Amino acid sequence: MESTRQKKVSRLVQKELSIIFQKIGPELLTNVIISVTIVRVSIDLSYAKIFLSIFPVKEPEIALRKIIDNKVNIRKKLGARIKNQLRIVPDLQFYLDDSASYAEEIDKLLKK
Repeated sequence: MESTRQKKVSRLVQKELSIIFQKIGPELLTNVIISVTIVRVSIDLSYAKIFLSIFPVKEPEIALRKIIDNKVNIRKKLGARIKNQLRIVPDLQFYLDDSASYAEEIDKLLKK
């Protein structure tokens, strides 16, 4: 169960990362939308699991790899944006959020 502080930090990180991906997204991946869907922060606020939806891409794993390769730069930008709210910038771990593709697959199966 998440504490109130974890929820607040999760919302803050999600909001700020969304803004960062709007700005640097076209540099990393051209003609792609990167959406931060879920952020889960550890109890000690030192780690953050970030789930991303990346579309329209045929190979989202390759796009995720580019984001992971630029993790240091993204964390630095996040730190500059949240330096007044948090003492420690959490370590970022990026994952693909495949819930949209899963729902699409279920929808296709139901239509058959």
